[in-house]
Amino acid sequence: MLKRYIGIILIYVFAQLSIFPVARWLNRLDLSPIEFNNILLGWQIAGFILALFFTLILLRKEKHLPRDPDQASPVMTVIWSILGLVMALFGQFIANVIQVTLFGVDQQSQNTVEIMEVARAFPLFILIIAVVGPILEEIIFRKIIFGELYKRSNFWIAGGISGVIFAVIHDDFTHLLVYFVMSFVFAFVYVQSKRIIVPIAAHVLMNTFVVIVQLSFDPAEMEQILEQVQMIVIGG
Repeated sequence: MLKRYIGIILIYVFAQLSIFPVARWLNRLDLSPIEFNNILLGWQIAGFILALFFTLILLRKEKHLPRDPDQASPVMTVIWSILGLVMALFGQFIANVIQVTLFGVDQQSQNTVEIMEVARAFPLFILIIAVVGPILEEIIFRKIIFGELYKRSNFWIAGGISGVIFAVIHDDFTHLLVYFVMSFVFAFVYVQSKRIIVPIAAHVLMNTFVVIVQLSFDPAEMEQILEQVQMIVIGG
């Protein structure tokens, strides 16, 4: 693996984990809960933005690399991005149906619920959910992890390993199948288009769509809607 890819992974890991020592340090200060949350969230937002900034700097050299002659044209890039969005949403739906019918898992991901609670309280965090996070994740999990494994194996092995890592990193073990399916969808459109901007665009569009839907309803209304969909699709 290229040194710049290792550097990008380390930057991403730091952005993810640095919140824990910062939280421990803040606990030693005489802060109100609101002050504690504001500082911690500000650190997390700044950390992800800086992680994206340094990631893009490390990827600058790749602009000069020869392009794949089979990569998608601008028009097909848009088409594959939209297809990626549709496939990701459909894949999530199927994965949720499987989880509900076979394992009795709630359709609402606790990870998503908690993230949206933060977004409601701190609207700036929406930027991380809808844009910064998806860009970083596609560079890490599709371009680097999946891409490097794909060079040495095949789509299913590379997709499986990167998909498991992608699912686990979201720390929502009751909905691993949903994240695993999403990972495969984004890997598929990446391979078909041969452009990392495609899974990035599909992921950004999907997260933006989810944020808009989630913010349009309160949690109780959202739960009722999901229950109604469940009744229609699988009969309860």
